[in-house]
Amino acid sequence: MAKENKRPSRLAQAMLDTAKDMRGAGILDEPAYAKITMRHLGVKDKAEVEPLTGEDIRAMREKAHLSQAVFAHYLNLTVGYVSQLERGTKRPTGAALVLLNLIRRKGILAIL
Repeated sequence: MAKENKRPSRLAQAMLDTAKDMRGAGILDEPAYAKITMRHLGVKDKAEVEPLTGEDIRAMREKAHLSQAVFAHYLNLTVGYVSQLERGTKRPTGAALVLLNLIRRKGILAIL
């Protein structure tokens, strides 16, 4: 069962509204207002993470001109896992999937 993010309570929402009004009136400075964390802001959309095929992963690695060993080192993965990803016997999940999507969007230099 997936855990859903909760909306802010009525009290938390009232405090957020008050802080926003205080910022608008110049009573609360920007650094203090910026300290409001994501936990206070309630439900936010997560970045879309697209599934990757083994061919996609191999193409990214080859475009960066990296061996499987170096690519695995940069991603903090084992060479065997990278090999399995490229062959399609395993699918990336979690942090590995997020890093691979980042590399696909921005290139290998984004993680170096």
